[in-house]
Amino acid sequence: MKFDRFGCFAHATITGNETGIKVEDIMDQRLNGDIANASSPGAIALEDRWCAHTYKPLPVVITRAQGAWVHDDAGRRYLDMMSAYSAVNVGHSHPRILTALTEQASKVAVVSRAFHTDKLGPFLQRLCALTGLDGACPMNSGAEAVETAVKAARRWGYRHRGIPANQAEIIVASGNFHGRTTTIISFSSEEAYREGFGPYTPGFRVVPFGDLDALAAAIGPNTAAVLLEPIQGEAGIVLPPAGYLKGVREACDFAGILMILDEIQSGLGRTGRWFAHQHEGVKPDGLCLGKALGGGVLPVSAFVARRDVIDVFDPGSHGSTFGGNPLAAAVGLEALAVIEEEGLVQRSAELGAHLMDRLRALNSPLIRDIRGLGLWVGLEIDPARATARQVVEDWMRRGVLSKETHDTVVRLAPPLMIAPEDLDWAVDRLAETLSAFA
Repeated sequence: MKFDRFGCFAHATITGNETGIKVEDIMDQRLNGDIANASSPGAIALEDRWCAHTYKPLPVVITRAQGAWVHDDAGRRYLDMMSAYSAVNVGHSHPRILTALTEQASKVAVVSRAFHTDKLGPFLQRLCALTGLDGACPMNSGAEAVETAVKAARRWGYRHRGIPANQAEIIVASGNFHGRTTTIISFSSEEAYREGFGPYTPGFRVVPFGDLDALAAAIGPNTAAVLLEPIQGEAGIVLPPAGYLKGVREACDFAGILMILDEIQSGLGRTGRWFAHQHEGVKPDGLCLGKALGGGVLPVSAFVARRDVIDVFDPGSHGSTFGGNPLAAAVGLEALAVIEEEGLVQRSAELGAHLMDRLRALNSPLIRDIRGLGLWVGLEIDPARATARQVVEDWMRRGVLSKETHDTVVRLAPPLMIAPEDLDWAVDRLAETLSAFA
């Protein structure tokens, strides 16, 4: 698959917008300050009126997207440096994904797991072969995959480790983000995720991320598993010390407990490997996957695990009406094929190294730290000079879309198929933004 300089798939017709204005002219005018933000205030106001205020979006109304570029309702084009939190690793509207989606939808989309289909088996077989694990439980959202992992770890602890009934504990890390369900926020260390939602689910012990001594000390007779993100995304693309995952693996093996990793954001090529844990050569007992598994068009997730872990489930113990539906399975299988056949994992590694070099060369006083791996980078902004929100809003006005986290970090996570020149263009626009604040 080839891409044009705007990050669009080569077979597609490249048009500016329905008004006939050229994309280049729009970009030039915006950069010169001649075009104000023209996204429809009506669309934003309508969403604000009727939608629960669980997000604080940037003031742009996206109406269509292709490759690494998106369009707003005024016909302007922006470079996507977010990829929907890694859900769009293969790029927007990938023709192979859309073909798989439409062909399967025209046959059968959802029948529930009350019946077998011809799509689920091949999808999960490929997923298990890719992870080196033995079985999978298909779900929809990433949070559902984590909930599945929690249930599996607890039942495994009772059946295989002899933990007394209802006493199982799971060790987690501070700064974690595994979703926002009631159980998951119960072991969050971020008060914004928890305030007003108690009582909290017991059975979790929180230790500092990256601290092997604290983790080892927390393991007790009722510990069933350790659940971690190999790189903490929502916390600001936080990497643990080198050797941390190897140490966790050794501690789990010594104690006879499970090592479960949440690779919903970090997996499927984002860090320059299929999975982030592969950078340290470890193998988890269970793996939570999602986001990019849906090819940017559907919510698809799964908990993948070794045989004795996945086999704790029996009919009635877990499930989902939509989980593993044939439409999701067809799209998920094609998403895996696209990532592999188009070399997106290697592309992420190569472009990620280039991106880090470009960012370090900026030498901006606004940047306090640069953290990342592959095409996944967090820029720590000096709060004395600007907020991360101010940076992403200015960057948006220059034609690049990203998002802040925790007020001080700007996230960079473009689609893995992004063209090198487009990546450079985004960094050039970032340099202009940083200079404006400096």
